[in-house]
Amino acid sequence: MNEELEIKFEQLSQLFTDRKFQILREQISEIEPADIAIFIEERLDEKERIVFFRLLPKEFASDVFIEFDSDTQENLINSLTDKELKAVIDDMFLDDTVDVIDEMPANVVKRILKNSTPQDRKQINELLEYSDDSAGSLMTTEYVSFNAKNTVSEAFDKIRKTGPDKETIYTCYVTDSKKHLLGVVSVKDLLLAKPDDIVGEIMDDNVISAETFEDKEHVAMKFSKYGFIALPVVDKEGCLVGIVTVDDAVDVIQEEATEDVQKMAAILPTEKPYLKQSTWSIWKARIPWLLILMLSATFTSMILSSYEEALMIISSGVLYTFVPMLMGTAGNAGGQSSATVIRAIALDEVKFKDIFRVIWKELKASLLLALSVGVICFAKLMLIDRLFNPNVSWGVAGVVSLVLVVAIIIAKFMGCVLPLLAKKCRLDPAVVASPFITTIVDALSLIIYCALAIAFVPLL
Repeated sequence: MNEELEIKFEQLSQLFTDRKFQILREQISEIEPADIAIFIEERLDEKERIVFFRLLPKEFASDVFIEFDSDTQENLINSLTDKELKAVIDDMFLDDTVDVIDEMPANVVKRILKNSTPQDRKQINELLEYSDDSAGSLMTTEYVSFNAKNTVSEAFDKIRKTGPDKETIYTCYVTDSKKHLLGVVSVKDLLLAKPDDIVGEIMDDNVISAETFEDKEHVAMKFSKYGFIALPVVDKEGCLVGIVTVDDAVDVIQEEATEDVQKMAAILPTEKPYLKQSTWSIWKARIPWLLILMLSATFTSMILSSYEEALMIISSGVLYTFVPMLMGTAGNAGGQSSATVIRAIALDEVKFKDIFRVIWKELKASLLLALSVGVICFAKLMLIDRLFNPNVSWGVAGVVSLVLVVAIIIAKFMGCVLPLLAKKCRLDPAVVASPFITTIVDALSLIIYCALAIAFVPLL
């Protein structure tokens, strides 16, 4: 939090404590709704939140409300009267109302719908029918549209009349009598045109849109690619049914990135902020993969135990001391490749058809990396490790360095291939890559290490 905002929060706290509510209301209007939501959640207790929220100007309250986490929203809804709740809901955009409803228990949802207008209730129910990962679940039906035969002057009249209730007025859409999407026109286009120009003549008919059941991550990527403020959503017949705005797309990108990080760390994804998660929910999110990884580690233990006697005989146990380094370095190398490829897949930069290009690129990089690490490892073993352990011979150092080179190349190969194969099999690359790469690379590294050590160390 920056210093300026911290000072404002201190002023709000003092005004609230001193019950100088009129001055407080004036101060609130100068702060962004998202920051007011942070202040309420972090600086006030449950009872104070209700009092403070009731002090918010009517047109400001709904903007603050949608910034709260679901627990705070639920507590406020339970504390507000029907009249107060209706005022908040009426001033919210439909997509925000749907987002709130998605997080609420049945009794709270019932109360929200009860205090919505019949028309809003119908549209809310329609939006709720779309799956959570679809464009339909993101969209709002509050947009500005024109007929192609409207003049620019008529278009501005409609914006002035309906604009206050719309999510955005900067991007408008042109439809026919059956709501088929014909084109898009911006307010800039309208401002630069003459009042009697026809909208259909100045609109852009090359419209990029999303379908109602299109994956919301693909929709968010379109915002990133084209720099849109809003994206129209059409049904199978090409009829305009809603729009997705950039703020919703940013939320999706953030959610997906967070989810990928959690999956790559072997944690089941959760939408709740860390400090809002209970100990039980943290346990449920982490225990499945911990058990899977524990069981997968059994394979490496079995491999190591099967070669134990031979390794002890040929090197007086010194070869054992380098196993953690080999496995750790190989795992890190595979993790680098998998993270890069998974991110490229998420950004739609890489597809399965690019697999050979990816392999070739990673192979060249892995050769350079492996040789660099191998040479440095050999020098370290001979110059440093040998000082502390005279059993580190030229043969031991050579085998360890050679295995390290091979392990890094294998790890890089697995790290780039597994995510692409997972995507091809319609599995989540983030889920598949991390645990399986670790298990496969560890097992292969140990087998190669033990085999080469037994074969060459006695001869050197």
